[in-house]
Amino acid sequence: MKRINLLDKHTINQIAAGEVIERPSSVVKELVENSIDAGATKIEISISNDCRNIRVADNGSGIHPDDIELAFVKHATSKIQNDKDLYDVHSLGFRGEALASIISVAKVSATSRTSEFDYGYKVDCEKSEVQKTQTGCAIGTVMDVKDLFYNLPVRLKFLKNPTTEFSYIAEISQLIALSNPSVSIVLKNNNSEYFRTSGSGDLKTVICEIYTNSFLDKLRVINKTDLLSDLKISGFAATPDFTRSSKKSIITFINGRVVKCQVLSKAIETAYKSMLPIKRYPFVVMNLEVPTSDVDINVHPQKKEVRYKSTNQIFQFVMSAVASAIAAKLDFSDSTSENKVVQLFSTNKSTEMDDVVYVSDEHINQASFIESVENFVPSGVSPVVEPLEQQKLEVVSVLPKKKDYKIIGQYQNTYILIEYEDGFEIVDQHIADERYRFEQLMSENYSESQVLLFSDIIPVESNEKELLLEKLAELEKIGYEINFINEKELIFKKIPQVVAHVPVKDLYEDIIKTLNDSSSRSFYENMLTSISCKASVKAGQELNMWQMEELIARWKTTQNPHTCPHGRPIFKKFTHNEIANFFMRNE
Repeated sequence: MKRINLLDKHTINQIAAGEVIERPSSVVKELVENSIDAGATKIEISISNDCRNIRVADNGSGIHPDDIELAFVKHATSKIQNDKDLYDVHSLGFRGEALASIISVAKVSATSRTSEFDYGYKVDCEKSEVQKTQTGCAIGTVMDVKDLFYNLPVRLKFLKNPTTEFSYIAEISQLIALSNPSVSIVLKNNNSEYFRTSGSGDLKTVICEIYTNSFLDKLRVINKTDLLSDLKISGFAATPDFTRSSKKSIITFINGRVVKCQVLSKAIETAYKSMLPIKRYPFVVMNLEVPTSDVDINVHPQKKEVRYKSTNQIFQFVMSAVASAIAAKLDFSDSTSENKVVQLFSTNKSTEMDDVVYVSDEHINQASFIESVENFVPSGVSPVVEPLEQQKLEVVSVLPKKKDYKIIGQYQNTYILIEYEDGFEIVDQHIADERYRFEQLMSENYSESQVLLFSDIIPVESNEKELLLEKLAELEKIGYEINFINEKELIFKKIPQVVAHVPVKDLYEDIIKTLNDSSSRSFYENMLTSISCKASVKAGQELNMWQMEELIARWKTTQNPHTCPHGRPIFKKFTHNEIANFFMRNE
């Protein structure tokens, strides 16, 4: 075995850089977060040379002349003083590793000036060596990173193509802009502006500046505070009929810090459960404010992971806040009128989830917590199967008592046309009825059954029998009673009353299909979804005016009028202005 040697400073910094600086976007993240920590209100990011040249300029407080060289020394930081401060971090950075890591893998120059001086200083860094000279410059800091990974050809080889690498830069820049709406951020690529935020301080404005204003009417406000635990959550959640193809649309911050947290993601997904199509995800932007003593961000060098003092409490708080936001319904005749909101008020601060889903928070493994949430089924019911019971919600309606819509008629015996004061709506009659029936079944303890005097004898495979035996209690809760007459055959004694018109062979096939379903939804929930579908008015079924009136009135009482249990959109609304614009009547 070779003798033990003490590595030189440059090699040590390169090893550390491998953890902190993965790719060009890592450099952008570290430099922009430093700018925000310095109090900057304007930040400009310029990318060139296939994402290997990065320039970040800000109007922050600058670096003191006596500290500018020290800023590039490993573990030198202005943000904490001792180990106790690790549990009370109020800045985005605190380790003092980023700049030392960057100068070990790139050629860096930094120019900075504070308000105390009429001049600034420039430092040039290469191979972890720093040289300082006096210069004239504006208050703030400009960081110029050039030839990233010039001395690490292996790392350079594994970078993606420039377009992909810039997409990573754009993503992290947008996330930081969303988490800091009071900071104006500009991103440029080869002198071409990619996006710009105004620094208005309004999150909804920043969402428009980064994405588009075309889905603003889909956003619902998330706003909840727990004074006792000093927790606060704010942001926006889109209605379930606006979905995205990637989990990247779930954007979460903790105390303004961008994080990818399984606990928060699972809480949000649980709030949307049974509302979204498979492999579709909600659009959510939210910031969770937690006492710094109750969250540990000192887990990973990139500060992507966090741990909580009370994981169960955080999960429940976030889930209920998002669920309340998307459950808040607006009067369909005026989607912007805040005085016509149906609000759902909880009469109990905690839900039954506090009692039935519990993992010890001491030395908690967050992966096992997520698994416990996914696998938990109390008496055959998933954590959100009975939201009305669990959250003890009292519906307080402030909608006008007088009906404010007029049903025009049916289109293709499938869609109901509704006229409002400001436009008209097309409603799919089947999935609107399906949503109503699903919520009714979810809110009931047991489904009413139809006793069968005669039943077809159903052949059963051995593997199917084992699966059925495990789910008999849940099937009974739904309204089924099944008797095995021998090892290979069964009969139905009872079936749910709402599907009494469906042949038992079809019902059996549906049960087996649901048993083999690999989706994240519970068996109980999938069965109710299937029953709701079979019990609902069908597409192509002619309805008279009274039947349409009843169907629409029932649909309007649902908690989620936007999508069916499968996640399909229920209605499409057109305003008078949109119609008039199409026919050029507004010109």
